[in-house]
Amino acid sequence: MKKTITTTIATLLAASPAYAATAQVSHSGILAWIFLGLGGLIVATQLVPATLLLIGIGKGLKSKEVSEH
Repeated sequence: MKKTITTTIATLLAASPAYAATAQVSHSGILAWIFLGLGGLIVATQLVPATLLLIGIGKGLKSKEVSEH
């Protein structure tokens, strides 16, 4: 067990520099930033109906009234 933990820790420590950030500068054009901003705007606006839907589901589950169709 101790050997497994030691091996895991050694592997993680050896692999961590591979995920370190580099000092490269992004050379993305304005169109790439507009595309990313538009995608973020779409995701953000979809959060409003999703939140309202979840609140409605919660109210429906909380109510004790049963409707028959």
